[in-house]
Amino acid sequence: MLNPYQKYSQTQVNTASAEELPLMLYKGAVKFISIAMRALDDKQMEQAHINIIKAENIYYELLNTLDHSFPIAKDLARMYDFMLHILSNANIKKDKQLLEQALWFSREFVETWEEAIKIYRRSTASKHIGQTG
Repeated sequence: MLNPYQKYSQTQVNTASAEELPLMLYKGAVKFISIAMRALDDKQMEQAHINIIKAENIYYELLNTLDHSFPIAKDLARMYDFMLHILSNANIKKDKQLLEQALWFSREFVETWEEAIKIYRRSTASKHIGQTG
């Protein structure tokens, strides 16, 4: 049985639009990398490992669900591979600097995707306005 927070999270995922799902994943990566960094600070190596694996799983999901019919998919695949490389090395070495790098890139993904959603929604709204006007 899911607790209320898990139920809420599951509902968010199930009702998210297609453009919101990657944003949710990027934000999840930021969260898990941040937790891993705090765990390293607290010398909790197992917690660091678990949360780095969670962040890696997010980038695997992003990589495996890319729609290769779009030209940008090739570039995104390279970036996700790069993130997996950083996270893997950070986990092996328990290296906070590598996690800081992964966190910076993940935050950039969040900001970029948020801006892309705004642009998409503006263009979609203007098309609807043009059709009704």
